[in-house]
Amino acid sequence: QVQLVESGGGLVQPGGSLRLSCATRRNIFSLYDMAWYRQAPGKQRELLARVTTGGSTTYTDSVKGRFTISRDNAKNTVHLQMNSLKPEDTAVYYCNARHRVTLNQHWGQGTQVTVSS
Repeated sequence: QVQLVESGGGLVQPGGSLRLSCATRRNIFSLYDMAWYRQAPGKQRELLARVTTGGSTTYTDSVKGRFTISRDNAKNTVHLQMNSLKPEDTAVYYCNARHRVTLNQHWGQGTQVTVSS
């Protein structure tokens, strides 16, 4: 069973930064690609960033250059560093694990990020 627990959300002013964390009970990074998604009210969930089992990273255009996904293998944690935040970044952010072979997916419970002055 894969359990993902997000943390680090909150209220931040425009231009500010937050770092989200996604903790797993055991190291799954050799089997699962890890990703961050977000869902704003009334919108579909969108993929923001992914790090593969091999360590390659990809980003959606709207966050490229502002957000960075990273893995801490020693702590079984994936991070999303978010800089230069904008009001349109306001959403619930979700951690996702996708098995590299079966494509079976697991989700965290989500963490709210609000960007407002």
